[in-house]
Amino acid sequence: MGKVFTDDDVDRFWRDGYLAPIPVLSVDEAQDLRRRLEAHEAATGGPLKGPQRFKSHLLHKWLADLIRHPRILDAVEDLIGPDILCWTGNWWNKEPRSASYVSWHQDSQYWGLDTDRLVTAWVALSPATVASGCMRLLPGSHRGPDLPHEDTWDEQNMLTRGQAIQGIDESRAVNLEVGTGQVALFHYRLAHASHANASDDRRIAYAIRYLPPDARQVAADWDSAALVRGEDRYGHFELEPEPACDFDPEAVAFHRRAEEAQRAILYRGTGREGHRT
Repeated sequence: MGKVFTDDDVDRFWRDGYLAPIPVLSVDEAQDLRRRLEAHEAATGGPLKGPQRFKSHLLHKWLADLIRHPRILDAVEDLIGPDILCWTGNWWNKEPRSASYVSWHQDSQYWGLDTDRLVTAWVALSPATVASGCMRLLPGSHRGPDLPHEDTWDEQNMLTRGQAIQGIDESRAVNLEVGTGQVALFHYRLAHASHANASDDRRIAYAIRYLPPDARQVAADWDSAALVRGEDRYGHFELEPEPACDFDPEAVAFHRRAEEAQRAILYRGTGREGHRT
């Protein structure tokens, strides 16, 4: 457990809402994870869809190891303390020359979590550039009032409901380019978005959501998380099993239950069910 950030770095995170890029994996290590992902996709008929995009660390041992990577956890610990839960993880993959994009939004608007210390670790397994549709951030937006969102249900929008903030001042936005194997950390109230991938390569990233155990789920009676460092002295989340192998039967069964619960939270109040494919 080594210190990653200086006090100035930590102050900058809480002021601006993000820190990046942070070296975590070598290019070879990141490319190996990409090969594992793409071997699974080749065996199952194509790019990940629906439930396979969410809490995938319950399905793949190599992702279970990634969410517990010591350097990622060291960085997160510098920001939220030594007791760390992984609430979920999500694949954010854009195919080459695809129209898929992410509208401006704040994650805090629809996750149902009562905490101001949730940090996303966005792990790049391929280059995230302006051309490939890297994240765009609105620095400091996590410190202001919640911004109004509307559900658009746009088929090209990668968000569950196509939720979008209107009237963003694009001149204040910054492009967050992240290289293969690097990580971006950002606050879950930070407004962010991304354009479509205009490059000839896939943009591949796994976004890991970390929070302290004193956080609560207030939109549902049940929720789960993986204890990845320290202790859970609160018991607000059912602790998830760590898979012993890819598609460990116990973890697969738990994934089904956890994914259904998360889907209900994300779609609550909309009258719709199921993830956008």
